[in-house]
Amino acid sequence: MLSVIRLAGALAGFFFGFYLGAELLQVTQVTPVSDQVRAVLLMGILCAILGWLGAPYATIIPARTLDRRIRQTQFGDLVGASVGAGVGLVLAVLLTFPLSLLPGETGRFAPFVAAVLLGLVGAMAGALKRADLASVARELRHGRRERDSGQRMLLDTSVIIDGRVADVAKAGFIKGTLLLPRFILAELQLFADSPDPSRRERGRRGLEMLQRMQRESAVRVEVMDQDPPEQGADAKLVALGRSLGVPIMTNDYGLNRVAELQGVTVLNMNDLAKAVRPVVLPGEDIAVRVIQEGKEVGQGVGYLEDGTMVVIEGGTRHVGSDLTVTVMRVLQTVGGRMIFAQPKGDADATRRVRAIGH
Repeated sequence: MLSVIRLAGALAGFFFGFYLGAELLQVTQVTPVSDQVRAVLLMGILCAILGWLGAPYATIIPARTLDRRIRQTQFGDLVGASVGAGVGLVLAVLLTFPLSLLPGETGRFAPFVAAVLLGLVGAMAGALKRADLASVARELRHGRRERDSGQRMLLDTSVIIDGRVADVAKAGFIKGTLLLPRFILAELQLFADSPDPSRRERGRRGLEMLQRMQRESAVRVEVMDQDPPEQGADAKLVALGRSLGVPIMTNDYGLNRVAELQGVTVLNMNDLAKAVRPVVLPGEDIAVRVIQEGKEVGQGVGYLEDGTMVVIEGGTRHVGSDLTVTVMRVLQTVGGRMIFAQPKGDADATRRVRAIGH
């Protein structure tokens, strides 16, 4: 293939040099016919050599570079650039007649220059604003545009495996579309095929949660093919959230911090769980099962259904049994909420002693 291209380049160069030499003879003082023939042949041979050497640089190498760039470019960028270039060329066509009325040589070249500039500017604008173009396409297809970016959310691996998002979606508290990037789906599949039992179980649970959301909830789960060039699923997810202008739903604390630093909104399922915990005030009675002894002497420890730790003074003797306790105080820590309580009978006795003392 290379030899054929070089041969074609040499032939094209020879004919170009032959005609170039013939034209140059018209303005030179070479008079003998033999010298004229030698000059024309020499020019043709010189251009043929240049054509042989330069043919790959004018054909194969640019074609390979263009092929590599097209393969590396995302499909959305290509579509956006094509649409933008088309709009720019349409504008150039509309400006052709008024530009051609310009005086002198300017009127001859202005339409061509305008077409090139508007085409390039349109292609660049289309590639940079492809997300907005996609939104317009959805508006034309569905008859409305999702103006509220909260109606679309990116799913992280951690929140899928956690599974609570499926319950929240089923309850109707999530509206719109949950976006599932294909690289997140590939990560779940990698977990599901892992030789490590723990990772394999997490991956299979994540795939089951996705099937459950598609089957039971009214929320639409849309698989996306966009794959940003960043390394790592978290970096890709942040880049995707920033380019689309949509929030990320996650349980990953590290991803939460990185995304917020880059201006991407994060919806953390743990924050939602904390927000919907029942309010427990001092003096209220709650039922809890004492499961172990505490760090201090005589303390017992139990947990509410939402995972809140309850430290019970004098609860050691009740380990393994259900107990009604009275809340004494509530402490909010970095790790979560802690409740300090006493068995109901002991709390009542403490209140009577305080009343007698007063």
